[in-house]
Amino acid sequence: MLTSLIVTQFVVLWAVIDPIGSVPVYLSQTQRLTPKQRRIVALKAVAIATGVLLFFLIAGQLLLEAMQIPLPAFQAAGGLVLLLFALTMIFGESKPEQEQKISEEICHSELADLAVYPLAIPSIASPGAMMAIVMLTDNNRYSLIDQSITAGVMVAVLVITLLLLFGATKIQKVIGNVGAAIISRVMGLILAAVAVNNLLMGIKNFYL
Repeated sequence: MLTSLIVTQFVVLWAVIDPIGSVPVYLSQTQRLTPKQRRIVALKAVAIATGVLLFFLIAGQLLLEAMQIPLPAFQAAGGLVLLLFALTMIFGESKPEQEQKISEEICHSELADLAVYPLAIPSIASPGAMMAIVMLTDNNRYSLIDQSITAGVMVAVLVITLLLLFGATKIQKVIGNVGAAIISRVMGLILAAVAVNNLLMGIKNFYL
């Protein structure tokens, strides 16, 4: 049961954070920087993304309750948003293609700006990731231990993201932009299945 939970959450968080899809974005953002500056940007970006996602993990549901929004409604809405996000990954431009266009507009920004946008947000801490982390830590469905496991899985995915960014140049030579686009679309298909399940569960729980 525990292994199944960890695997499921890892797949969901891997799909919404999409570490491999962030590699081309990172490369295009840092192509004119020194190796040391590249590492700084990667560290800052992952640290900022971690802080944002931890905020949603800890306070996301509290904010919803303060606004008197039932979690099943948010779960259904989150499932719908995740589904739309997944469909754009499958049928639209892939994540690397979309965010490379953004990065071309700010290639002269300072290191901090490069780390924040578009690398930390919305590439790593995407809206889909924020939605997913709130749904995966529902206080009414998951115990504190389960939520701690979710936090650990999320941190693990982010650490892998950081390692991939550190090795981005070598990875890009191996998979290329085409490989990253293919992986992004496969992750989109997996995410779509998870999103439909969350949407149906949210609707079901709302009327129970």
